[in-house]
Amino acid sequence: MCDHIAAHAVLEPGKIVLNLCGREWTLLRPADLESLWASITDEAFTADERLPYWVELWPASLALAVWLKGNKERIANRICLDLGCGLGFTALVGSLAGARVIGMDYEPAALAYARKNAARNAVPSPLWTVMDWRKPALAPKSCAYIWGGDVMYENRFVAPVFDFIAYALAENGVAWIAEPGRNTYELFKNTLVSKGWKSRCIAANTVDPLHVQISPVSVRLWELSRGV
Repeated sequence: MCDHIAAHAVLEPGKIVLNLCGREWTLLRPADLESLWASITDEAFTADERLPYWVELWPASLALAVWLKGNKERIANRICLDLGCGLGFTALVGSLAGARVIGMDYEPAALAYARKNAARNAVPSPLWTVMDWRKPALAPKSCAYIWGGDVMYENRFVAPVFDFIAYALAENGVAWIAEPGRNTYELFKNTLVSKGWKSRCIAANTVDPLHVQISPVSVRLWELSRGV
């Protein structure tokens, strides 16, 4: 079954006003996006391709947010980690549902806006932390749930993302990854199988993108867990 997610949003300079998950959200972000993209130096790009994807709210994150709201009984009072939280939207939805959320991102600027967004939306603030998934900075197997929206968009991310999840996820924990049908995710699924993990599609959605686009985006949500 494929459900449609209608994202009612207004994009204004410096913020996104979004109606989803039963309420209105205001997500602050840089006002001059063109200058932000133009400011990326060759050195920063060459070193780690540090492009500011975090300034956007992608369809996979919208689908993930709806899933988290619908599963608040599962995540309430549990230690959860948002893998690449960006502006903080899915971390905030999880926190509002009662989860004890760690919102991690590689970019300090993203976390600065995520912190502002928690206050702006009157949501209990997650623990925001700068972290590189290649260098976990939390206790092993400490997270009951890990989630991420559209984090698998480069083949080079497959090994470090898997290694991070394997390190941070509790023995009986679950990871949820929302992705818009990128070829890279097929490689990731193959890696899961080769390592003895289980992966199953638990939801399929079409999502209205926030930017002008001809058709909705197909997003699948995958549940990952260790094999038995």
